[in-house]
Amino acid sequence: MDVISQAINSVRVGRGTVRKFRQSGRWGMRYSGLTGSGFHFVLRGDGWLLAPDAPPKALRSGDVVLIPSGADHGLSHAPGAFGELPLVRLGVEQPASGPADFEFLCGAYRLDRGQVHPYLTAMPGLLVVSPDYGRDPKLRSLASLLADESADQEGTAVTWPALLDLMLVHVLRQWLSDTIPADRPDIADPAIAAVLRTIHDSPSEPWTVSRLAETVGLSRTALTKRFTALVGKPPMTYLTDWRLNCAARLLRETDAPLAAVARQVGYSSEFAFAGAFRRAYGMPPGRFRVAKGRPAHQTAGSVSVKPAQ
Repeated sequence: MDVISQAINSVRVGRGTVRKFRQSGRWGMRYSGLTGSGFHFVLRGDGWLLAPDAPPKALRSGDVVLIPSGADHGLSHAPGAFGELPLVRLGVEQPASGPADFEFLCGAYRLDRGQVHPYLTAMPGLLVVSPDYGRDPKLRSLASLLADESADQEGTAVTWPALLDLMLVHVLRQWLSDTIPADRPDIADPAIAAVLRTIHDSPSEPWTVSRLAETVGLSRTALTKRFTALVGKPPMTYLTDWRLNCAARLLRETDAPLAAVARQVGYSSEFAFAGAFRRAYGMPPGRFRVAKGRPAHQTAGSVSVKPAQ
């Protein structure tokens, strides 16, 4: 089961953004309250990564800080106390031109009230990866492309999310290859992997715990216990979250009627779908669609909820 693809698929519901920062002298910034996934890519200079409950970690040019599920953290010119850093200011102004002591890219998928994929929440809150550019020169090319993109350029609504996808994939791949198996989220249970694949492939099916258990030859009790221990939530809760994640992508990427979206993700009525969606995302599906601004180049029904294998 390609869990990296599944995880990236889930964060695509959010708003993909990239900003460039240039800092000199004494500086610091604190990131708090992100619901989603993000990263920092150090383009130039040395700095420090600060966290509420971990010692400061030195950062060098080329390092990538991965924030899989929105952990609070900070960046600074020197090691210090996380709580003393000022909150980052995210305005529309562009960073000053010219050389700086420390330059980095900040990229994020903001999920609003969406659900962060359990594979990402199972990872450490903050990861620092020093890419091996000899082994993976594509990562350097991706950083150059991201650095060259500007918010006022035409087409960035398409290019930034695509580049974010690739950046996260390459960083996750290297981290997995460099990390001992005991530190990885455990997806070795073939029965649970099969149930996850079944849910991901066919969210519109009228699944029950009994039906899911039958597909892998387990009892309801055994499936629920093993699934909850591995994934962090019971099977039916995960199914609901996945259905609504798929629905959010359909609302964002197509203009299919709400009743059609409801059917594609397993709801028998638009009313039931709207109630579940409102509870998860804090707004009705129609308002979510307007807020997300569906891309005009998509056509109705052109996106399937079946994820890539």
